[in-house]
Amino acid sequence: MIVNNKRYKIIRLLGKGKGGYSYLASYEGVFYILKKIHHEPCDYYTFNNKIESELSDYQTLLNLDVLMPNLIEVDIENEIIIKEYIEGKTVLEKIQNKEDISLEIILIKKIAEHLKNNNINIDYYPSNFILYRDLLYYIDYECNEYMSQYDFDNWGTKYWSNC
Repeated sequence: MIVNNKRYKIIRLLGKGKGGYSYLASYEGVFYILKKIHHEPCDYYTFNNKIESELSDYQTLLNLDVLMPNLIEVDIENEIIIKEYIEGKTVLEKIQNKEDISLEIILIKKIAEHLKNNNINIDYYPSNFILYRDLLYYIDYECNEYMSQYDFDNWGTKYWSNC
């Protein structure tokens, strides 16, 4: 796939979210995440401009010092985002494999408290988090104004085990 005159090799599909498809890709021997925005309907979420939302949300979370993959580049016209690749299993994969996520739970609760104090919610679904070098990364950029029904304690915990 060509992004800003660079040819990224798609290695495999990693997943589909509300806003796009995420692929493991490589360019000049380095792994990246290539997210291609889609416009498929989503019954439970309304989007305005998805690519602009991604960029705005990234900046919001960056300003709040949330650990997440660095934004490498954007192709606005083709609605593609290139992100830093964070190595490791998602929390969802660990839950499915019945692996210990006690450190992740401690860290997500700290993140959730920090974001609540700043009037922000993120998508707490466990596929959006990877523990790397004992740091918990939020690998999505989605964020919204804080609403208690969508915070970690009221929404996220039902998807995380051992909370």
